[in-house]
Amino acid sequence: MDTQGRGGVDGLDDIDPADQWVFNPETGGYELNLSGTPTPRAAVPAVRSRTRPATGTGPGTKTLPPRPRRPADDTGSTARGAGTRTRDRRPPGAGDPPRGRGTERRAAAERRRAKKERRRKILIWVSACLAMLMLIGTGVAWYVYKRLNDNLTKVEVPFDNPVTRDAPVNILFIGTDERLGAGNDSYGDADSTGHADTTVLLHVSQDRTHATALSIPRDLVVDIPDCETVQPDGSTRTVPGRQRVRFNESYGVDGRDPGCTWKTVEQLVGVEINHFMMADFNAVKDLSTAVGGVEVCLAKDIDDKKSHLTLPAGRHVVEGEQALAFVRTRSSVGFGSDLSRIELQQQFLASMARSLTSGDTLTNPTKVWSLAEAVTNSLTVDTAIGDIQSLVALAQDLADVPVKDISFVTVPVIDNPEEEVAATVVLNEDKALPLFRMLQEDLSLTEAEEAAKESGDSPDPADAPEKAEPVPAAQVRVDVYNGGTRVGAAQDTLVWLQNTHGMALATNAGNAAAQQATTTLEYGPDQAGQAATLAELMGLPAGALKESSADAGDSPMTLVLGDDFRGAGTPIEVEAKKPADLDSVTADDENVCAS
Repeated sequence: MDTQGRGGVDGLDDIDPADQWVFNPETGGYELNLSGTPTPRAAVPAVRSRTRPATGTGPGTKTLPPRPRRPADDTGSTARGAGTRTRDRRPPGAGDPPRGRGTERRAAAERRRAKKERRRKILIWVSACLAMLMLIGTGVAWYVYKRLNDNLTKVEVPFDNPVTRDAPVNILFIGTDERLGAGNDSYGDADSTGHADTTVLLHVSQDRTHATALSIPRDLVVDIPDCETVQPDGSTRTVPGRQRVRFNESYGVDGRDPGCTWKTVEQLVGVEINHFMMADFNAVKDLSTAVGGVEVCLAKDIDDKKSHLTLPAGRHVVEGEQALAFVRTRSSVGFGSDLSRIELQQQFLASMARSLTSGDTLTNPTKVWSLAEAVTNSLTVDTAIGDIQSLVALAQDLADVPVKDISFVTVPVIDNPEEEVAATVVLNEDKALPLFRMLQEDLSLTEAEEAAKESGDSPDPADAPEKAEPVPAAQVRVDVYNGGTRVGAAQDTLVWLQNTHGMALATNAGNAAAQQATTTLEYGPDQAGQAATLAELMGLPAGALKESSADAGDSPMTLVLGDDFRGAGTPIEVEAKKPADLDSVTADDENVCAS
């Protein structure tokens, strides 16, 4: 066998002939490598010569001319006759040995195809990874959304008053004294179903430039109206109202739900509420912990045996159980009443508002997640905002209000004069009614807003519509309805109008079809003079006058006395102004210390 076969030169018995042809990229040609190493050899010539051994060895060896090529069969192999093996000395698939520039172009093309194939595989791998990441991200987002949604507790109320961008917003926050949750039974009254213990009405202005947080004392004597509650099976049940009872009974007593507190506050303050949010003891503990603690200030040492708060005078950061103890403390501050406790709660809420809007909270993913978990786990809301999207949309809508223009104030009250030992309080109408009117007219309590209005933003009196000329009282025809909770209001007004002012054409029409917070007078254009007379006598505000588009003819005017009616002969119109000695604080005030 010749030297290029399998049979034996220099012990290369295991080398396949096809493996002896090696492409050399430097020369662009194939080379014959007999050493079994990758070291390139001389380029293969176009015509190969072979040596055949002569008789003997050594110098007597002679070179023979090349053997003629045998005819190829159909497979391209050379026939050698019987008993011989078919061999092909070229690399598999290489055909004739490569020659010249064509070989270089084909080699370059092969390299480009290999490079493109590698790029394609890389792109496929990257795309698969991105798809997997997107899938994981979508799954995480869905998990977060569903988890936070499932955390929320919803209560259906029979009201539909959604927030709109072109109107003020009123949200009722109700803090109950229900003792659910770990450790909360140690605060006493463990079997309580919960009452409206801490209630704040948040009024946000139409232009979102200011807000007022109005605290309502739990011991305030109020009239609770009839309220419709939605039962678990979807049916409704009307809970009868009660007169002259504590405000905290508006929730949790006789089956009253947050909607009953909603209606009670609307009747008291005279504004329409959009939504409610309710929380229990756990909310204070969880929220204060989620923001990393809330800074509070004490002007004296406190050791309150009832709330379990023990702190020296000075500034402190409280969270968890200690935060709850702080907002429940009343015996050791002020006069030891619920009103003193409200001052602590307002300080706590103002400080928390600063913490929530600080960069330390909003830029910390861990805090944001903890806060979202705490809020959704702690809150009970009306179904209109009973999902994360609605809550986020509401928060974004109200986020423009500057912290410095959020005011905290308490409904002005006095001790109940009917009690020898004061246990409840009643409205201080001289202060409370002007404050309520400010909310009704969307006015700010902050000094910045008041300064802006004093600078010339108030309307020009010359632009006010021309008033009709009043007519004699004897010509006034009016039906008087009682649309409020004051018993006998329509009859008392009728007697006063007839006997004091000679308005003989006035009549008592009984109870109105529905209760309403404010008094209204409906009349036709041809009754404008009569309306002017009655409005002047009763002190009706301009907003109470409702002129129809068509003349009334012989039909009488309609006067509906609302919950703002305080008695016959007492003007209903109240000037919207902040009482001179009304205590209030703003959310940016860090110098408030409880005493």
